[in-house]
Amino acid sequence: MNTSIQDASIRRRAPTLDVAVVGGGMVGAAAALAFARAGLSTALLEVRAPAAWNPEAELDLRVVGLAPSSLALLDEMDVWTSIRQARYGPYAHMHVWDAESGAAIHFDAAAEGHDRLGYIVENSLVQWTLWQALEAAGVHRLCPAEVKGFEAREDRIQLELADGATLAASLLVAADGAASPLRQLAGIGTRGRDYAQRAVVAHVTTEQPHEETAWQRFLPSGPLALLPLADGRSSIVWSLPEADAQRVMALDDRTFLDELGLASDFRLGRIVASTPRAAFPLKLQLAERYQAERFVLLGDAAHAVHPLAGQGVNLGLRDVAELRDTLVAARNAGRDIGASHVLRRYARRRRSADTLDALSFDALARVYAWQSPALVAARGVGVRILDRLAPLKRRLSEHAAGL
Repeated sequence: MNTSIQDASIRRRAPTLDVAVVGGGMVGAAAALAFARAGLSTALLEVRAPAAWNPEAELDLRVVGLAPSSLALLDEMDVWTSIRQARYGPYAHMHVWDAESGAAIHFDAAAEGHDRLGYIVENSLVQWTLWQALEAAGVHRLCPAEVKGFEAREDRIQLELADGATLAASLLVAADGAASPLRQLAGIGTRGRDYAQRAVVAHVTTEQPHEETAWQRFLPSGPLALLPLADGRSSIVWSLPEADAQRVMALDDRTFLDELGLASDFRLGRIVASTPRAAFPLKLQLAERYQAERFVLLGDAAHAVHPLAGQGVNLGLRDVAELRDTLVAARNAGRDIGASHVLRRYARRRRSADTLDALSFDALARVYAWQSPALVAARGVGVRILDRLAPLKRRLSEHAAGL
């Protein structure tokens, strides 16, 4: 059936659905697909459809490091095979080192009994693959659609759309990004801090191969990551203070390549070529609560974290798995899936886990910002000890993997 005709019909009937998800990014689309696959009637509302992914186009500058927990969820929803067959960059090793003390820690998949630690995949490929899978799974895609208001009632939540239409569901899920208009409409505040930094991103060609390794160097100005791409290049994420980021963005290509090579300690030799650069601001933001009446937050709408650990999307996909399992358990027990006591379990579990991870990443960023010689020396000793403690390293690796 034609999607636009189907969507128009849905708007006229304004049925009561199980779940209405607002936001069609990676986390929102994954949530809608997960709920539908679990047998919950679901609608996804998005202002604009994603652009079709094109294998002939330049790789998307926005990439995500998918952890095993995310792969498991995507595989359960029958989309991981399509993503893998399209394009992905596996990594079996992670090497992190400190520019000031020289201390390093190395993670190896084989030592953990795995083939890979994770996969670097373009955001646009993941989103497009999920978007394509929605209709076949029975998700009602309303696009373009914008929620202007909502009202929780005894047995449903009523959504008012910008075009005057209404939609009713047992539960409203906000996956509409860090600036989340729905979170603001629900009266949920946030806390955190602005890092006064920007992440400069680009794809670069290096003299030496990346060796299926995610490299990360902690500099006094912030971390620099080189992530392995499918075509042999590396994706860089270079966190810099605002003024430095603006300066780096304004550099001519040759000077940029030279500065980047120096910042990377020439670990992969000289940087010989780069795509155009982009930059985005960094901040820590945590929602003060994850639920309101018949309403929950997912993904960046609930938490925005420092990219140094590459865990932002993985945390969001763990939110999805937890909420899906919570709703399915409630349905199977004959409970109202939008009831406060049902949503409270999801909110309590995920807010606790997300907050712990977010504050851990923030603490790591603070520790590596230390400049005092004594503190730098202490940091180096700690990292060297950690690298020798196999059981603790394994625990860290399993936590990052979501196992």
